[in-house]
Amino acid sequence: MKNDPDVPKGPEDLRREIVRGILYVHSRLNANTGETLEALSLLAALIELLHQKGLITLEELEAAKQTAGGRLAEQFEEKGLGILLQDKEEDKYAYPGSVKIDCASRVHLCHAACCRLAFALSKQDVQEGIVKWDFEKPYLIARGKDNYCTHIEQGPMTCSIWDKRPVPCRAFDCRRDGRIWIDFEKQIPHPDVARSDWPSCLKDEHAPVAHEHDRVAAHRKVISVKLGEEVIPT
Repeated sequence: MKNDPDVPKGPEDLRREIVRGILYVHSRLNANTGETLEALSLLAALIELLHQKGLITLEELEAAKQTAGGRLAEQFEEKGLGILLQDKEEDKYAYPGSVKIDCASRVHLCHAACCRLAFALSKQDVQEGIVKWDFEKPYLIARGKDNYCTHIEQGPMTCSIWDKRPVPCRAFDCRRDGRIWIDFEKQIPHPDVARSDWPSCLKDEHAPVAHEHDRVAAHRKVISVKLGEEVIPT
């Protein structure tokens, strides 16, 4: 095993192996890009011909595109295809809409439910290299087998990277989220919030009520209002 030429012998050998892997990925991406451009060119030409001959209208085409796009997006999400990143990049350290909630006094009731929701990281998070992401579903926040964020400290249920936390963590407001609270002010949590299969066990009637912070987060496509789903970009 020691004389195996394929086994990296040190940091430089390991770096070369990683570079080779990246070069292969990039070469495949380049080939796929070329094939995609060719397919798009043929499709654009076909649409122009059909429109010129009066067989379709641009309005009909746009409607069909929206329907097909939604269907394909659902299929991609189910199969875990592609990568997920926040679609609006914003400096998390300058983000002005951070929600202020006394989590410490309520965490024994809500069981830090927000830390069990999935969301996409930003390029800033990924490049910073502090917030961990799911290798199987890049670039969703990494979670453990219990579905809790890997950065949560079990016991006190506090965030170990609080100052570095992503924008969705800063923007998310649980107070009107029916999946978590029946009544936030009266400290009445949802009866299923402690279940291991939360939030997939819930029904649509507990969907969050839209408000400013949810609106901001939803604009980044990181907050889902569909119950039975996690907070995953769509």
